[in-house]
Amino acid sequence: MTIRPPVFDFDDAFFWEGAAQRRLLIQHCAACDTVRHPPTPVCPECGSLEQGAIESQGRGTILTWIVSRHPTEPDAEPRIVILVQLDEGTRLVSNLVDAEPAPTLNDARVEVCFVDHDGTVLPLFRLAGSGR
Repeated sequence: MTIRPPVFDFDDAFFWEGAAQRRLLIQHCAACDTVRHPPTPVCPECGSLEQGAIESQGRGTILTWIVSRHPTEPDAEPRIVILVQLDEGTRLVSNLVDAEPAPTLNDARVEVCFVDHDGTVLPLFRLAGSGR
């Protein structure tokens, strides 16, 4: 499967630059301390345009997940797509690696890992304590 590099824009360039450095950066409102993902130009809580970024510890809990199969590449390996509630308070959609689909994935603890796919560093997740 070919992964296209992300296209940066003003609002999310910091996220991808952080990923390239193997850091999970989350947008932070300088006015009301709200953290949010995906990045937006205006804080949905207070309307402020003042934003910065905080470094996430990269730990969270799986809220829900699906197995995704590529529609035009039926032989491509399926992916587990997860919605993670980060400990910092925001949610992030990513992939779970080094795990098999199982009913016990809901509420499982996960930690970020960074994987280089053809020069693009992606923040993915693995089950916490898997040690890989």
